[in-house]
Amino acid sequence: MKIALMMENSQAGKNATILNELKNVVEPLGHSVANVGMSDENDHHLTYIHLGIQASLLLNAKAVDFVVSGCGTGQGAMMSLNLHPGVSCGYCLDPSDAFLFNQINNGNALALAFAKGFGWAAELNARYIFEKAFTGPRGEGYPIERRDPQVRNAGILGQVKAAVNKDNYLDTLRAIDQELVLTAVTGERFQQCFFDNCQDDGIKDYVQSLLV
Repeated sequence: MKIALMMENSQAGKNATILNELKNVVEPLGHSVANVGMSDENDHHLTYIHLGIQASLLLNAKAVDFVVSGCGTGQGAMMSLNLHPGVSCGYCLDPSDAFLFNQINNGNALALAFAKGFGWAAELNARYIFEKAFTGPRGEGYPIERRDPQVRNAGILGQVKAAVNKDNYLDTLRAIDQELVLTAVTGERFQQCFFDNCQDDGIKDYVQSLLV
């Protein structure tokens, strides 16, 4: 699994801590991590709005399989990511959130709070969140006797989102202020992850056209 970590301006100073915990959990499992957001306060400036654009590009282009995002409360990042087609982002404050999202909703992104409640032993909470998010099977339901309706409802939710976002994906990107999209794709690490792994030529051509 390819996992993208993306952090915005207000919490960029915590990137090294979160990146370390994420890599320590997932790399022994055979997964890889691309750190595509801000790495410190002096890095290429991003807000949680840009994170939604980044996540949608990476996931729809199949450049990554999963996105770990967040902001001060995690709420803005969750809302921003869920605006976009092809992104199903859960809100995660503790390991049980990660486990239940994994089992019941089986989405492709998480939004964490990197300021609210981020105190003593916060790195341990992040580590245990990642353990529950990336180990074991997915989508088996919880409790197990609720498996069938939960799997069915997760599929229906995906169909409803696809129907609501019925425009061509690239048309939805072009309808956004193109300066926002350009800012989202300008970072060097984002570009490396995107162009090295993009599996959709149309999305790749669109991003390249912005960077000319």
